[in-house]
Amino acid sequence: MGGLSIWHWLIVLVIVALIFGTKKLRNIGEDLGGAVKGFKKGMKDAQDEATAPAAANPAVAQKVQDDNTVDVQAREKTDA
Repeated sequence: MGGLSIWHWLIVLVIVALIFGTKKLRNIGEDLGGAVKGFKKGMKDAQDEATAPAAANPAVAQKVQDDNTVDVQAREKTDA
């Protein structure tokens, strides 16, 4: 009594297909699938950047420095 049978779900599916049309439902599915793929790729890229060694990626090494670090370049004094 509390649950919906397979026939109820089939009727709901037919009504949704009649309202939106199969082409629009297919486009929504493709858009949703593309968004999920993009999200997964972004998460994988972010994880790869976080686990990459600092020597291989100098931009990450600079970000790792804390706020109290002063980055300077030493030069020899020349008389001019």
